[in-house]
Amino acid sequence: MTTRRPLLTAVAAGTVLCALWFVPTANATPERPEKQQGAVAASAPAAAQELAASGSVDTTPYLFGGIAFVAAGGALVTGAARRSRTAAR
Repeated sequence: MTTRRPLLTAVAAGTVLCALWFVPTANATPERPEKQQGAVAASAPAAAQELAASGSVDTTPYLFGGIAFVAAGGALVTGAARRSRTAAR
Protein backbone atom coordinates (compact mmCIF):
# COMPACT_ATOMS: atom_id res chain seq x y z
CA MET A 1 0.00 0.00 0.00
CA THR A 2 2.90 2.36 0.54
CA THR A 3 3.96 2.14 -3.11
CA ARG A 4 0.63 3.59 -4.28
CA ARG A 5 0.83 6.77 -2.21
CA PRO A 6 3.52 8.49 -4.32
CA LEU A 7 1.58 7.58 -7.44
CA LEU A 8 -1.64 9.03 -6.04
CA THR A 9 0.24 12.17 -4.97
CA ALA A 10 1.65 12.55 -8.47
CA VAL A 11 -1.80 12.06 -10.01
CA ALA A 12 -3.31 14.64 -7.65
CA ALA A 13 -0.54 17.15 -8.42
CA GLY A 14 -0.96 16.59 -12.15
CA THR A 15 -4.71 17.06 -11.84
CA VAL A 16 -4.26 20.36 -10.01
CA LEU A 17 -1.80 21.59 -12.63
CA CYS A 18 -4.16 20.62 -15.45
CA ALA A 19 -7.04 22.37 -13.69
CA LEU A 20 -4.96 25.53 -13.30
CA TRP A 21 -4.20 25.46 -17.02
CA PHE A 22 -7.89 26.21 -17.66
CA VAL A 23 -7.89 29.32 -15.44
CA PRO A 24 -8.14 32.36 -17.71
CA THR A 25 -5.62 35.16 -17.49
CA ALA A 26 -6.77 38.43 -15.98
CA ASN A 27 -5.70 40.92 -18.62
CA ALA A 28 -7.72 44.04 -17.93
CA THR A 29 -6.11 46.23 -20.58
CA PRO A 30 -7.89 46.98 -23.84
CA GLU A 31 -6.45 45.51 -27.01
CA ARG A 32 -6.35 48.95 -28.64
CA PRO A 33 -5.00 51.49 -26.18
CA GLU A 34 -6.73 54.84 -26.42
CA LYS A 35 -4.79 58.02 -26.91
CA GLN A 36 -4.16 59.69 -23.59
CA GLN A 37 -6.10 62.94 -23.61
CA GLY A 38 -5.68 63.99 -20.04
CA ALA A 39 -5.20 62.67 -16.57
CA VAL A 40 -5.40 58.96 -15.83
CA ALA A 41 -8.49 59.47 -13.67
CA ALA A 42 -10.33 61.13 -16.55
CA SER A 43 -9.61 58.28 -18.98
CA ALA A 44 -10.38 55.45 -16.55
CA PRO A 45 -14.20 55.47 -17.02
CA ALA A 46 -13.82 55.47 -20.81
CA ALA A 47 -11.47 52.48 -20.68
CA ALA A 48 -13.80 50.61 -18.34
CA GLN A 49 -16.76 51.33 -20.64
CA GLU A 50 -14.81 50.02 -23.63
CA LEU A 51 -13.96 46.80 -21.80
CA ALA A 52 -17.56 46.36 -20.70
CA ALA A 53 -18.87 46.89 -24.23
CA SER A 54 -16.39 44.49 -25.83
CA GLY A 55 -18.53 41.40 -25.23
CA SER A 56 -18.28 38.30 -23.10
CA VAL A 57 -15.78 35.47 -22.99
CA ASP A 58 -16.74 32.08 -24.38
CA THR A 59 -16.86 29.92 -21.25
CA THR A 60 -17.69 26.62 -22.98
CA PRO A 61 -14.14 25.16 -22.78
CA TYR A 62 -13.92 26.09 -19.09
CA LEU A 63 -17.26 24.41 -18.41
CA PHE A 64 -16.32 21.17 -20.16
CA GLY A 65 -12.83 21.18 -18.65
CA GLY A 66 -14.23 21.71 -15.16
CA ILE A 67 -16.76 18.92 -15.58
CA ALA A 68 -14.03 16.59 -16.85
CA PHE A 69 -11.77 17.32 -13.88
CA VAL A 70 -14.61 16.91 -11.38
CA ALA A 71 -15.46 13.57 -12.98
CA ALA A 72 -11.80 12.48 -12.86
CA GLY A 73 -11.55 13.49 -9.21
CA GLY A 74 -14.74 11.62 -8.39
CA ALA A 75 -13.40 8.52 -10.14
CA LEU A 76 -10.15 8.73 -8.16
CA VAL A 77 -12.00 9.12 -4.85
CA THR A 78 -14.38 6.26 -5.70
CA GLY A 79 -11.50 3.99 -6.65
CA ALA A 80 -9.59 4.82 -3.48
CA ALA A 81 -12.66 4.19 -1.33
CA ARG A 82 -13.26 0.81 -2.96
CA ARG A 83 -9.63 -0.18 -2.50
CA SER A 84 -9.66 0.80 1.16
CA ARG A 85 -12.82 -1.26 1.78
CA THR A 86 -11.41 -4.35 0.10
CA ALA A 87 -8.08 -3.97 1.94
CA ALA A 88 -9.88 -3.88 5.28
CA ARG A 89 -11.45 -7.32 4.71
